[in-house]
Amino acid sequence: MRELCYAGIGALFSRMGLSGVKKFGKILGTLFWYFLPGRRNLAIRTIEERLEVPRDEAVHIARKNFAQTAQAFGEIFLIRQVDHRFIQEHVYFPDQDLFDQTFQSHRPVVVVTAHLGSWEFFAGICGPLLPDRPTQGVVRLPKDKAMGNLMMHLRGVGKVEIVTHRNAAKKVLRCLRKGGMSAFLVDHNCSRSEAIFLPFLGKIAAVNMGPALLALRSQALVLPVFLLRNGESNYMLRLSTPLDTVTLTGTREEKIRAIAGFYTGEVETMVRNYPEQWFWMHKRWKTRPDNEVD
Repeated sequence: MRELCYAGIGALFSRMGLSGVKKFGKILGTLFWYFLPGRRNLAIRTIEERLEVPRDEAVHIARKNFAQTAQAFGEIFLIRQVDHRFIQEHVYFPDQDLFDQTFQSHRPVVVVTAHLGSWEFFAGICGPLLPDRPTQGVVRLPKDKAMGNLMMHLRGVGKVEIVTHRNAAKKVLRCLRKGGMSAFLVDHNCSRSEAIFLPFLGKIAAVNMGPALLALRSQALVLPVFLLRNGESNYMLRLSTPLDTVTLTGTREEKIRAIAGFYTGEVETMVRNYPEQWFWMHKRWKTRPDNEVD
């Protein structure tokens, strides 16, 4: 039954196009706002605390964020429409020179991004932008198996290989050692066994050290990339100067901490610059260090 329901939703979204998904996202976001009071209150409280803004401003940011999150969900069903023409018409690319310089080096690249802006579309644009390079995205699946299967199907566009994080290490290293690119969402909560604890938005958070470890083992460049909303039906692809893991000094643990600290800091900067576009309803700080009481 769930499969049929999700298929129906997908058929509806896929016929809407970008402008339709944005409009429907506002409607769906409003429904989320009123029918998910727990998530609404979590988002407002977290924005208020982490950004240190007045409550009325936190409410304003959170409400816009619910519409943005609903739109991001709808965009999953449009990924297969992304091609060179889509990129030319809808994606503003202010860091083209940095992108070209990074990928012309033929070094392995670990791309780090976040649940910010249109993170689902990012997988769709990787194939057209990097047609001659092995490309993969590492994802976590939801607990809802039917939804997970659907998301894997929709995300598997063109030459971009989608890898679940539980079985990622060998596949990622294989890709990177061929000079490929592997992309990770690095802003989600994770278990203590996966975590290194670092400050994020003024509070210690569990940061997944897997991308840092894989980047270090493959001697990769670590490139922060974020696909942000930029007006009506348009997007902006922002890059930051990559970290070259070969240049790092210190022990293995110190290098991993430096890499994880680098990408956590880049995500924090983008969240502060575009707070309405980050996934605030997520329990980001749920996992605590051993020396703290839950």
